[in-house]
Amino acid sequence: MSESALDEFAFNTAAFDVPLHQIRLANPDAVADCKQRIRELLVRERAVIIAHYYTDSEIQELAEETGGYVSDSLEMARFGNRCDAETLVVAGVRFMGETAKILSPTKRVLMPTLEATCSLDLGCPVEEFSAFCADYPEHSVVVYANTSAAVKACSDWVVTSSIALEVVTHLMDEGRAIVWAPDRFLGAYINQETGADMVLWNGSCIVHEEFKARGLLNLKHVYPEAAVLVHPESPPAVIALADVVGSTTQIIRAAKELPNKQLIVATDKGIFHKMRHAAPDKIFIEAPTAGSGATCRSCAHCPWMGMNHLENLESSLLTGAGEINIEESIRVAALVPLQRMVDFAESNKR
Repeated sequence: MSESALDEFAFNTAAFDVPLHQIRLANPDAVADCKQRIRELLVRERAVIIAHYYTDSEIQELAEETGGYVSDSLEMARFGNRCDAETLVVAGVRFMGETAKILSPTKRVLMPTLEATCSLDLGCPVEEFSAFCADYPEHSVVVYANTSAAVKACSDWVVTSSIALEVVTHLMDEGRAIVWAPDRFLGAYINQETGADMVLWNGSCIVHEEFKARGLLNLKHVYPEAAVLVHPESPPAVIALADVVGSTTQIIRAAKELPNKQLIVATDKGIFHKMRHAAPDKIFIEAPTAGSGATCRSCAHCPWMGMNHLENLESSLLTGAGEINIEESIRVAALVPLQRMVDFAESNKR
């Protein structure tokens, strides 16, 4: 089958996999009506939407139109903590809702669906991780935000990709060895950049680990003037080809500041919505995640982020479904390393 035929086949068969909620909201009037109902519910429930860059563009737009917030996981947590809303609707994955509840225990935290999780969270169960840490009693335990409240509760620091380098450098300057979890690629990148004494948990993101260096090289030949922007959860061979390595917020900032008109982006394609608004004169190209014979050359979208949509967001506000609850002893323990990160970010004016 020819390349063009493959593309046509992929297009024609994709309709069979369209989720029901997308079919229901395919009509622009249906989208507008759903958004209006959500606006009314937000007022009624004294609520705001806090959305991650990787969520559906409709959710991102609605969040900003209604006084909510769209950002990375660090800024999502900080916004939820400082805003005066009584209910936080967190559109993202479960650890983000848990983080909001840890920092804002008196606020009701809802999510469009509690089934939206994360491969990094799933790949770091607290019992196994606690046993792992027990082998390194003198190490500071640093966990990525993409972990459960229970894992955070047995750590010394929580970090996001936007602040991880600074925190690890700070600990290294204090002469501390580090247990890092769960993303091994992000940990390896930080280790390479800092030279810190780090023991890495063997976890990975199912989206970022699929970016391919070989395909990226081929794409660079097609777009020789393009800059390559890579999230540090990607494999080392992909990171090695990057012009910029950074968190979602740092990638968006680079898109605005770089002189290149063409940008190859290796992270979840949900970020393109914000990038196009931030740099409307730029051309954004998805980094490849598959081989040349695949019908999907870049399938870089988190399936759990994709579970957030307008219909279940409305349902959550209407019925109270998707509420985040955390056992108080775990919440209190998890607050310590999480607040440490927030305070560190504040003191470093991040």
